[in-house]
Amino acid sequence: MPVVASQTTSAREVAALIGPVTALPGPRYAGLARRVRELVLAGQLPAGTRLPAERDLATALATSRVTIASAYRVLREEGWARTRQGSGTVVEVPGGDASSAGWLPRDVPGVIDLAHAAPSAAPQLEPAYQQALRRLPAYTAGHGYAPGGLPELRAAIADRFTARGLPTDPDQVVVTSGVGDASAVVAEALLEPGDRVLVEHPSYPGALRLVESVGARLVPVPVDERRPDDLVEAAHLAAGQSGARMAVLIPDFTNPTGARLSAAGRRRLAATLWQQGVLTLVDESCAELHLDEGPLPPYAAGLPDAATVTVGGLAKPVWGGLRIGWLRTDAALAARLSAVLGRRQLSVGLLDQLAAITLVQDLDAVLTWRRDQLRTQRDALLDALAGRLPQWRVHPPSGGLSLWCALPPELSSAALVAGAAPRGVLLAEGRVFGTGRAFDDHLRLPFTRPVEELRAAVDVLASLAGTLGGGHPATPAPTVV
Repeated sequence: MPVVASQTTSAREVAALIGPVTALPGPRYAGLARRVRELVLAGQLPAGTRLPAERDLATALATSRVTIASAYRVLREEGWARTRQGSGTVVEVPGGDASSAGWLPRDVPGVIDLAHAAPSAAPQLEPAYQQALRRLPAYTAGHGYAPGGLPELRAAIADRFTARGLPTDPDQVVVTSGVGDASAVVAEALLEPGDRVLVEHPSYPGALRLVESVGARLVPVPVDERRPDDLVEAAHLAAGQSGARMAVLIPDFTNPTGARLSAAGRRRLAATLWQQGVLTLVDESCAELHLDEGPLPPYAAGLPDAATVTVGGLAKPVWGGLRIGWLRTDAALAARLSAVLGRRQLSVGLLDQLAAITLVQDLDAVLTWRRDQLRTQRDALLDALAGRLPQWRVHPPSGGLSLWCALPPELSSAALVAGAAPRGVLLAEGRVFGTGRAFDDHLRLPFTRPVEELRAAVDVLASLAGTLGGGHPATPAPTVV
């Protein structure tokens, strides 16, 4: 989404920032374009700034108008500027669109993807599919559809909920194509345009865009990873003031902050929302990815089944390529949601469901492996940040998949995203996790990649931070011998 010009910088001011064009390396127009990019990344020419007219800047820099025109052309072609009728040439940041479209996964060989908190496959994945293939012939004589999910898979998921302290029958479970699919079914069935929906702020971009996609209105409730239970009072007040119909919550290791409600906090929050007539959509994607502390009771424990719809899936513990999720609620509501899902898709893939049966039944072993992996990677990322970027403020999460880094003053996540991409590191802007233009002063860093990739990414960030400013100079990288 193109930015709107918010200020005009005079030719004299821009010329002073650029400096003598004779000192720029390479062809003069290319050097000039490169220098403007550096100023944008450094925040000295913020996105939205209207650049001077070609003739005025040429005069201020004592160079030809052709040089300025050529530099502006390069900036437009590379996405760093846009020329609009009546507005002149306006600075932009490539990839700076805070919409979810620019945030979709891209699998690029040789690129470190830290834009998405997506772990590699657990070792139990392939054996589960091998077993599924052996079982498949028993189903191929039929039509291959399993609306709502295979009975054996729904029973395995129900048993998992029961073992965690939330007694569940199979008819309370609906199998979906991932957590996002489960959430979309709930929103489609239960929300109307104009409904108010409480959301944590910051929160998972998919949840924010989902609420907006059905015409509902976001009611942001602040999350503080250092004091997660503050959410209880804030949500209580917001629900009363807004007349919210639904709340979308991640009580365990909120994406992106890693905050986790205490056992007492979740009981109080669940009670106050239910008393105010707010249905809660509970996202348990990371609920069992606790790394330092033990499990806590499910958010829905102790509530009437109709008070919540709990969604979860296998993407985070097992692999994102396995599109198996589920929702759990009151049996009557589950049947209604299953009917909505059935109108959109007859069934989740049968082979995937067969593999999921094995994986859900063996989930403790999968989680033990995943927690060990994530713990090692989290600690390595924290160590790398402490050594290279000690001025970044990070509250170590006790679980989940990511760190939420508060950046030093004048350092922008948009600038880091734009600067890191050409160096082979994909990042997500802080703004995609909030409403409006909030959180450009934060950066989410998932610890879902191997240790060597995480360290290499921090090296890139340290180099960029040193170039862009924003606090103390980056600590030099250690010499490897």
